[in-house]
Amino acid sequence: MTRPSLKTLLGNAASLGALGWLYGRDLLDALRARSAEVSAFPEPPLVVWPAGVLAATVGVLGVVLWGLVRGRGEDFKGYRLLPILLLCSLFVDLVRVEDEVPRRSEDQAALVLRYVEAKAEALSDGRTVPSDPAVLQSLLAELDPPPYLVRGQRAAAWSLQVRPGCEGPVREAPGLAVGTLIYCVAPDRKMAWISLVALPAGERFGLPEVLSVDGQPHVAVVQPTPPEEEEGAPLALPLPSSPETAPEAPARAVALDARDAGALAPAPTP
Repeated sequence: MTRPSLKTLLGNAASLGALGWLYGRDLLDALRARSAEVSAFPEPPLVVWPAGVLAATVGVLGVVLWGLVRGRGEDFKGYRLLPILLLCSLFVDLVRVEDEVPRRSEDQAALVLRYVEAKAEALSDGRTVPSDPAVLQSLLAELDPPPYLVRGQRAAAWSLQVRPGCEGPVREAPGLAVGTLIYCVAPDRKMAWISLVALPAGERFGLPEVLSVDGQPHVAVVQPTPPEEEEGAPLALPLPSSPETAPEAPARAVALDARDAGALAPAPTP
């Protein structure tokens, strides 16, 4: 009974492990995203594609095992199927996402925080930040829905909660829905902090909580935009001389010219 080389066996084992890890994880994520309370996906992940790749993997693995049981040698082409399946699957993945711009949910959420921060600062009067809920709510009208799934469905829309008299940003927000922006205004209205109810950065599933990075809340700070400095006043032109002093100008000129010795008396003849 002949056996394939160790190199061939290791190549098949590595291909099998890569296929199981890549597409098995994708399939689990796709199934879990349809039932989890909150998922960090802009849209439900595909189920058919990873399931199809895994089904093909099982079929090819059966061919490899058949070859080993039958004692097929290195020339058996079935030993090449697992590496070929891995390469073809990765190529299809590359083609599918070629025209897409991959962006994580937390990255999109951070962009929304910066957008609202900039718009709120533009509404400041130069001394205090805006605090009218109706005015601030209008800033969310042009935003796409939050990039999170709630039990398999994309969150409907952003919402805003304005809290006056805050001493700092909100760190906990129990009971609030995903996509809620918490706008906390300082007592003197010199500053405001914006927090977002979502999932912590790096987590794909869980319960809604304040967006954080490495355990620290990700907060946008709103400050009054100082008014543009007024342009400097133009330099005043010299005022025209009055009639009383106008005749004095030629006299001063003559007096200055008279300082020349040649103008006082002719030079002596040697």
